[in-house]
Amino acid sequence: MPIVPRSLPPLLLLMALCTPLAATETRYVTDQHEFHLRAGESTRYRILRTLPSGTPLAVLDINQRTGYAHVRTEDGVTGYIMTRYLQEDPAAREALETMRERLEEIKQAPDQLAARLGELQSEYEQLSNAQRALQREKDLLEQELAEIRHASADVMRIDRERQDYQDKVAQLRVETDTLRQANLALSNRDHQQWFLIGAGTLVGGVLLGLILPNLRLRRRRSSWGSL
Repeated sequence: MPIVPRSLPPLLLLMALCTPLAATETRYVTDQHEFHLRAGESTRYRILRTLPSGTPLAVLDINQRTGYAHVRTEDGVTGYIMTRYLQEDPAAREALETMRERLEEIKQAPDQLAARLGELQSEYEQLSNAQRALQREKDLLEQELAEIRHASADVMRIDRERQDYQDKVAQLRVETDTLRQANLALSNRDHQQWFLIGAGTLVGGVLLGLILPNLRLRRRRSSWGSL
């Protein structure tokens, strides 16, 4: 209850008691400030850049006497700023903005997870189709391999048969050569026999030619002696 001096009239006292307090509105001090980066350690030096609150700076040196710090911005601009404007932690506005962004990420997480789940399901379907295609290709390759093995077995069997035929042909050639030599030997023997027969006949003829005239001569002489 507001305190009212006693010298006020009763009417004013009644009005003071009945009149409500003026409506109040809560406000917060803004965290958005801008600070000047100067070319030297005094406000007399020109302003190089205006830095908003939360700008990260690399501190190169601090002058305790003047209260200025030699700093460098992220894009390489160097200058001086009062040390009381610097703090180790980011500004509250930056932290709040980071928290808001994180909150938005958390809010969007279910949608992102649902989208990711859809992508994973699509990838699973693609992998399943690829696996089925690979299985079909594997079956075809196994079938071709079985056919090749069967053909290889036939080739080996044919090769063995061909080798057997070659061995038989070689054996027949040997036997043929043997028979040819035997036939040649028999032929030579027959020629020798016929030669001997011819020679014997010739010798017999010569002998007969020599003997028969003598026999005739003896017969004539004997016939002449009987006369």
